[in-house]
Amino acid sequence: MAGTDVIIDDLVSPRLTATQRQVLDHVAGLRIELDPDALIADAVERTGMSDFGPLGFRSRLDMYAAAVDSDSGNTNLNRLILRNRIVRLLSARLLLVDLLRRYPEIHEIQIEQPIIVVGLPRSGTTHLVNLIAADSRRRALPYWESQEPFPLRGEGPGVDGMDPRYARCAAEYETSKAMTPLMETMHDRFPEAIEEEIELLDLDFASYVLEWHARVPRWRDYYLGLDQDEHYAFLRTVLKALTFLRGPRRWVLKSPQHAEQLGPLIRTFPDATVAFTHRDPVAVIQSAVTMLAYGDRMRRTDIDPGGLVDYWVDRIERLLRACVRDREVIGDDRSVDIRFHELGGNEMRILERLYDLNGEDLPPGARAALQRYLDENPRGKHGRMRYDLRRDFDRSPDEIRSRFDFYFERFDVKEEA
Repeated sequence: MAGTDVIIDDLVSPRLTATQRQVLDHVAGLRIELDPDALIADAVERTGMSDFGPLGFRSRLDMYAAAVDSDSGNTNLNRLILRNRIVRLLSARLLLVDLLRRYPEIHEIQIEQPIIVVGLPRSGTTHLVNLIAADSRRRALPYWESQEPFPLRGEGPGVDGMDPRYARCAAEYETSKAMTPLMETMHDRFPEAIEEEIELLDLDFASYVLEWHARVPRWRDYYLGLDQDEHYAFLRTVLKALTFLRGPRRWVLKSPQHAEQLGPLIRTFPDATVAFTHRDPVAVIQSAVTMLAYGDRMRRTDIDPGGLVDYWVDRIERLLRACVRDREVIGDDRSVDIRFHELGGNEMRILERLYDLNGEDLPPGARAALQRYLDENPRGKHGRMRYDLRRDFDRSPDEIRSRFDFYFERFDVKEEA
């Protein structure tokens, strides 16, 4: 598919394959309960543990599950996926508490001088974090580890040396490719791909991640009212535990969520170097809503293109207004602004600046690894998705762009067609 243009001509009126229909029909009759007590019981049974640590998370769990339960547009498949997600998060929390109990020295580990990539979804953050992670001196979070950050007690690599967590993730990845094969072109989440650490923050039921999986405005409003200093401190503890398990290297992190949480972010990681990526919000929104609408053929009973655009125009505006408001809390001596159009071919120069701010050099071996990643992962490696806001969502790019004058003025972002 490399070098080809990809057009989804059934985005809002999907033509399901026989396999997709079979999967949806298979789970259609299941009763998917989202009672928090039942979810907790499943996690306890899965791990053989019962100590969740401080129970302040319970009110957030209740709201998280209620938000999913109230979304009447979910297919039964998506309800099942989200139920399994909650059980997985609860299981990881149990395993974390157990690990900290057995190895209290984890608390003494320092998360020093991370590089943190902050920017809109679809603005080059994934490209940049995967590139930096190609430097073996950096610790990053691969997708397989984000899904099961801690091994079950007594579970280790098989005779083939493969971590069972990786094997489970790889099997799920193959299934997801069969269900939504074009997702690879838009956002390929293969097991080794570097993932956002807010997947770890979700162990505390305190991130915006759920908004990408379901229509949950009540969760958005609840999340925006949380004291994120507390939850980012929890994230730091999780990173300490992962450092304990797989190596004392400087972290590279990334998430769009950080754009609206810059205060908690920099108070939690005060010696971080932050790379801000910037892109025309129209390009971001059309990419994001196309990706979501495509996935919705399996997640939703009906595609709602207008609702998708309305929600994510508002959501991206909230993110960017917070970023513009708080950008100055991170000084020029520890941050760099990167425009999307500057990435193509200029990555090494950008990294030189970023590493210099981070107090780290770029020796020949690291440079070679970074350049090798660039050579092996050109933009459009899996084809290029062609987006059309007017055709698929009945919206004018200029109409949407007019909402973001404040952002263009602050960061001198280049408009995209």
